[in-house]
Parts: sequence; C-alpha cells; structure tokens
Amino acid sequence: MAGTLYLCATPIGNLEDITLRVLRTLKEVDLIAAEDTRHSIKLLNHFEINTPMTSYHEYNKIDKGHYLTGLLKEGKNIALITDAGTPGISDPGEELVKMAYEEGIAVTSLPGPSAVVTALTLSGLPTRRFAFEAFLPSDKKERQNILKGLKTETRTIIIYEAPHRLLRTLKELAENLGDRKATVIRELTKKHETAFLTSLAEAVRYYEEEEPKGECVLVIDGLKAEELAEKEREKYADLSLNDHMKLYLDKGMDKKEAMKAVAADRGVSKREIYQQLLSE
Repeated sequence: MAGTLYLCATPIGNLEDITLRVLRTLKEVDLIAAEDTRHSIKLLNHFEINTPMTSYHEYNKIDKGHYLTGLLKEGKNIALITDAGTPGISDPGEELVKMAYEEGIAVTSLPGPSAVVTALTLSGLPTRRFAFEAFLPSDKKERQNILKGLKTETRTIIIYEAPHRLLRTLKELAENLGDRKATVIRELTKKHETAFLTSLAEAVRYYEEEEPKGECVLVIDGLKAEELAEKEREKYADLSLNDHMKLYLDKGMDKKEAMKAVAADRGVSKREIYQQLLSE
C-alpha cells in the first residue's frame, strides 16, 4: 500500500505554536521534506526529532517531487514542512500535493500556524472575505497587472513583503489603490511583533523616516461597494447616451435590455434613460 503525504504546519516565529499532532507526526514518518534543511534542523533539534530530512524547494520541486512520490508509492510516509507556516501557501508544496493526487496517494493536512490568517485576524480590518496575493511578482509588467486588478478589489487584501522592499511596495499600493486603510504587521508571533493600523499614505510617510525591519504582512482595506459603483459610473461619464446604448445593442441585446444595462451602469433608473433617449 502507498504511504501518506502529511502537510505539517510549523511555527512562523514562536516555537510554542507547533501542535502536538505535528510533533508526533514528524517523529513517526519515514522522511521529512523541508524547504530549507539548514533552517528546519533547528526546529527538529529543539524538539529532539531525529527523522531523516531531504530538501524540497522551488528549484527542485519537479525532480524531487517525482522522487518523493516514488517513495510514497513504495509505502513510505512523508511529512512536508516549509520554513514557516503551512505548506502549500506561497511555497512549492502545492506542486507536490498535485503530484500525489495524480498518483493516487493519500494526502492530509495538519492545521497550524499560517501568517496570512494570523495577520488578517490581527489587522482590525474586515475578515469575512479576503484576497491573498502573497509576494507581488518582481516582473514589472506582471506586477502592474496585479496592482491594476487590485484597484477594484472589494475584499480585504493581504500581501507579504520583505523589509528592504516595503517602502517601494507601499508607494505603489498608494498610487494604484488610493489612500486605503491598512495595517502593517511585523515579526508575527515573535518578541517584537507590531501591528500598525494606519493608512497607505501615512505608512509611506512613516517608513520614509523609519527603516523597516523584520518580515512584514500588509493587510489593506477593500474598496467599498459605493466607491466601486462610483468608479464604474466614472467609466461612462464621457460616453454619450447613444454610444452607451450602442455598446449593448451591438452585443445582441434588444433595446429594453440595453436600457436596463445602461441605467445600471450610470446609477439611474431605466425610466430616466428612456426619457433622455426621447429628448435626444
């Protein structure tokens, strides 16, 4: 019988956050696949875990993934851990999970620390709906496309950032999203943890004077529904009513349907659109 792949959440700072179930599993499996074995050995030594380790990271995820699934098919049980937090969240663990399912291998996730959820609950911003972007891409064009998409995001936005890039990212967010409410969270679960509830513009001013330190999570307020509606209306401000109608008529709508769509776009009643069309 094939073995099981265990996704084991490890502390993001405070070692006391590891669960008893994860500790037991790390001791019982045949092998631990770690993102950085040099980093993870400190955790294993602290808890006196002697299970063999192997590396599994972004640069070997395909070849090593095939190797690990081969071991799993032979009946070995393997625990996957990341440098901090839950495997598969902003790391290559998702690739190994996909491979395991393709090979019919059992996968289970052992819940525990996760920076995205911890930061969200600490932020003081709405938590019911959120959009997790992890680290923004380094490629300029791809990064700008992401920022453009976030302009109309109504959910709370969560972004990871390194201290040396924090100010640049805050400036880009302020330029693209406007001055939203935001919480800058540093050193989650560690001794010097801070949560700075502010705005994007104020955060820029602050970090222009203070050097950022420690890994950061940015939690940013989503665009309010009324603000989104206003932005949608602005798109049609310079469009004549007849041209606006033509947009929908050209899509195959009848006149009644087109008037309804135009009224919704402009935030007015269908009757008002009808009266305007009669007067033109």
